[in-house]
Amino acid sequence: MRRRSRAGARKEKIIMALSSVFVLAALTATGLMIREKNEDKSDGYVVDFSSIENNGTELSQGNLENSQEIAGAQQKDVKGIMDDAVTSDDLDYDPYYQETDSLSVESEVGETEKKEESGDGDKEKAAKDKEKDKEKNEKGQEGMIDESKDKASAEEESMLEEVAAMEEMEDTMAIATSTSIQPALTFSDGDTLAWPIVGNVLINYSMDKTVYFPTLEQYKYNPAIIIAAVEGEVITAAANGKVRSVVKDPELGNVVIMELGNGYELTYGQLKDITVSEGGFVNQGEIIGSVAAPTKYYSVEGCNVYFKLTKDGVPVDPLTKLN
Repeated sequence: MRRRSRAGARKEKIIMALSSVFVLAALTATGLMIREKNEDKSDGYVVDFSSIENNGTELSQGNLENSQEIAGAQQKDVKGIMDDAVTSDDLDYDPYYQETDSLSVESEVGETEKKEESGDGDKEKAAKDKEKDKEKNEKGQEGMIDESKDKASAEEESMLEEVAAMEEMEDTMAIATSTSIQPALTFSDGDTLAWPIVGNVLINYSMDKTVYFPTLEQYKYNPAIIIAAVEGEVITAAANGKVRSVVKDPELGNVVIMELGNGYELTYGQLKDITVSEGGFVNQGEIIGSVAAPTKYYSVEGCNVYFKLTKDGVPVDPLTKLN
């Protein structure tokens, strides 16, 4: 607005100057013409005032017409000067200035809206970046937690493996120790056995004739003696020996077979809670297990201990060796 007012003031100054020039020129021309006319005197030096007045009127009309033509030309010149001044020479003119909301210039409101939209876009982008960073941090934390869990699980598995290895080593060392310190097995024909449990003999040894088995309701040979017992009662070793095997049999239940030396072996059946292991040495009178519930083959006989003695695989009557 300031530049506009300055340009308008400059235009007005130019118009006023030109008008002044025009008036002065008109007056000067009029004066010259009047002077020339006054110099044209009559021969008798008589002044004809009426003719002067008429001439003055005519001159005034002619001068007025000439002045109008000159003014029109001057106006054209002024307009050209003004156009030139406005377009090129006027320092107050801003060539980059255009009206607001024109086709080539965007309004300040539009620019503000764009800036606000751009600002909103930047805020949204910043918010998205923040969310992405948060997700990355959460994933990183989850990854660290999972890694910690995996590490803890791996450490736990490693500890369990070490414990299992130590237990296995202890068992091996125990077996080796018991094997290394066990005496020579020297059971002979003149040696005797101790009763593994105190009880009545339900079915006697019989390999020369058959005997009756109540549960099976049939007669058959019996290579062992069946000793009555109470479930849970402890069973002890009848002689020094080395555990050859610990097995499970459908008819006899859990079974422990021990070597006595010189081809003699003892078989204990109907056991539970066995305390010995294969390869271990057992002294006479040590606990090897307890009495289990009878299998279906001895349900009528009830709880018992199956006790068998063999010599080189041939059954021997245990009663001949028991005290």
